[in-house]
Amino acid sequence: MAASREEIRRQLEESARVKQAFSDVLVERILQFAQKCAASLRGGGKVVFFGNGGSAADAMHLAAELVVKLHDDRRALAALALPANPSVLTAAGNDYGFEQIFSRQVEALVSAQDVIVALSTSGNSANLVRAVEAGRARGAFVVAFTGETGGALANKVDLLLNVPSRDSQRIQEAHITIGHIACAFIEELALSA
Repeated sequence: MAASREEIRRQLEESARVKQAFSDVLVERILQFAQKCAASLRGGGKVVFFGNGGSAADAMHLAAELVVKLHDDRRALAALALPANPSVLTAAGNDYGFEQIFSRQVEALVSAQDVIVALSTSGNSANLVRAVEAGRARGAFVVAFTGETGGALANKVDLLLNVPSRDSQRIQEAHITIGHIACAFIEELALSA
């Protein structure tokens, strides 16, 4: 790939193509996700995001949209991002192994009224699978943002938001788009009741 205006245009068009390829099923699942999160928040629950690498950054970004605000001034909504505490991450990694850096936190912080959200381009990260399993054991509603196949997470979650791509860049761009759309709906729905 040579750096050029044409390559920039090609990548912009590919990013747009992925989003335009969202199926009606995926669009309906985005709405279901927003509705489930809003219901959880209205009932005293919280939304808990987690992921690795760029998905960890997206988890923190989306939690911030709910806690602070996306659009209008409003009361804070209960959300947190598990990758945000380096002391817990490194202690859990050191004492229990990297596979448990999120599941340990889910065990401590998640209840049955919560929604947990794993973000992963592949859907195959062992630490995300362990956290999802811990969330199910706690009775939480489990969601995964993934790429096309859903990976190992596909059959372990209540709601799969799988972007129609296998390109990590395009998947992450679509994840933040989905997250922003959902957060706007969550704000509206959580505060309207």
